[in-house]
Amino acid sequence: MSAEAQAGLGTRLGQMRRSFRGWRGERPFWGGLLTLLGGLPIAYLPYANLTLGTMTIRMATTAGAGSLIIGVLLVVLGLTTWFQKHSRVFAGVAAILLALVSLVVSNFGGFLIGFLLALIGGALAISWAPGEPVTAEAKEETEDDRSQESDSDAITTPTTVSGVTGPTYVVSGDGDDLFGNQGNGRHRAR
Repeated sequence: MSAEAQAGLGTRLGQMRRSFRGWRGERPFWGGLLTLLGGLPIAYLPYANLTLGTMTIRMATTAGAGSLIIGVLLVVLGLTTWFQKHSRVFAGVAAILLALVSLVVSNFGGFLIGFLLALIGGALAISWAPGEPVTAEAKEETEDDRSQESDSDAITTPTTVSGVTGPTYVVSGDGDDLFGNQGNGRHRAR
């Protein structure tokens, strides 16, 4: 492989990585991943054979079909949180409920591994909120607001008079209160 081919591969790989990072940031990725991973042990363990030396231990239960259904549903809910981000609350609640049911149905929820993964994944899917991108206008407005706040802080910083017997008074440069009334007792129409 030539140096040019390797350099082209590096830029393409970097571009794919950046595009995956953007895709991952637009959805509850980790909640979906943990829910999906939680469904695998729940579905697999009731059908697994554990071999210790010459002894084979079969984990099959009478509810093997139920655990398979729960595991497959958790995998589907994990994929749903990835590809249908607007139904993340439904998928998260359903994942938590299925994780709780798996404790009874499927070998203590896949020996608690699948249960904990699905429970945490469902909670992450519910708690995720889409971020709003900052536009250039919004950046300028926040910078203008900050400069105005610093100017108004210089005016409205309360000054206390000390060394006076009796009450201490607070003097403010800006006389408006929360309702738009001036500090002198007069009300102004808006």
